[in-house]
Amino acid sequence: MALKWKHPQKPGNFMFHHQDTLRHLNENIPLGEKLTSIHYAIKEQFGFIDRIAVAIYDDKTDMLKTYVHSSGGENPLRHYQTPLANASSLQEIVKLRKPRVVNDLNIFADGRQKHSKSINKQGYASSYTLPMFLNNIFFGFVFFNASKKDVFNDGALHYFDIIGHLISLLIINEQSSVRTLLATVKTAHDMTHHRDSETGAHIDRMSRYSRLIAVHIADNHDLDDEYIENVFLFSPLHDIGKIAITDNILQKKGKLTEEETTIMRTHSHKGCEIIDSMLKDHGLDSFENINILRNIAEFHHEAVNGTGYPNGLQGTEIPLEARIVAVADVFDALTSKRPYKEAWSNHNAYAMLQRLAGGQLDKECVNALIANKEQVEKIQRQFVEDQLG
Repeated sequence: MALKWKHPQKPGNFMFHHQDTLRHLNENIPLGEKLTSIHYAIKEQFGFIDRIAVAIYDDKTDMLKTYVHSSGGENPLRHYQTPLANASSLQEIVKLRKPRVVNDLNIFADGRQKHSKSINKQGYASSYTLPMFLNNIFFGFVFFNASKKDVFNDGALHYFDIIGHLISLLIINEQSSVRTLLATVKTAHDMTHHRDSETGAHIDRMSRYSRLIAVHIADNHDLDDEYIENVFLFSPLHDIGKIAITDNILQKKGKLTEEETTIMRTHSHKGCEIIDSMLKDHGLDSFENINILRNIAEFHHEAVNGTGYPNGLQGTEIPLEARIVAVADVFDALTSKRPYKEAWSNHNAYAMLQRLAGGQLDKECVNALIANKEQVEKIQRQFVEDQLG
């Protein structure tokens, strides 16, 4: 006798009217918008939370950098970075690997650091700070700020532990996916370092020059910290397409023939193809900001006067991130020693950039780099040229 399956409930008993308060986390939107979505959701129960912010850590330079926030109105810290060594109270959080609760931020009223002064000026009265770790490696902080004192009590802290780790997982998941991709591409890119004259130090320097430029022009272009961080992360991949160029062209010491030049110039388009393939393999082809990576790889050899390649774009037709990276790349190439040339002085390199400004290079980006000479020299001291390069 055949058994008939019976539905456990009548259709009318199912509930579909409930709205998932965090449904936006499933959407392909920037991290900043996802953080804002979480903020809106928790304000229903914890209305005193006025700001959630995330700062990420660069272990190569000991820099803690603003990344995303949900301040809504005025953001007290934009395009800001500081050595973790200069923030003793935050260092203690990392050392103890525990969240820190401050129910009266007046204890930092006399703080000399910009971040302390900015938070105090904004009127925040209490805070909860959670350190983020990935495989026991410090990753950054999640900050919750409130305009009222004594709101982070034992009852509330149980929920903020959960919410803080939710945000931490969200940030680390996205950053880890991108960094896994970058590590994969870097392995492939390192293969080209055995075939051309670029060094690892070049990559470290030019990525930080790119960040300097992006920060300097951020207000003019309404760039947020998430965009700036992506330019920093993605700029090292600008020449990945050289993997596809044969040794007889890539390693040629003399001047390239017209045919060889044409082949060499295909590296920008091939780079984009390689990146698209790797993005698909890593499931990142729908990542919200991935076009920044594509644009850097494909268009960093375009010239603002239209004489560049591969498409002969002009002026603002060239994506801003590609214009930024072009200046950083040219400057580091000029100031680096190569088998075929000696390193130029910064003074002479700046003069060359100014001659190229408005022709090959974006003038605003050139001026931005030159305006940060002290920071440029600091980067050069931190990432000394590989003498075997």
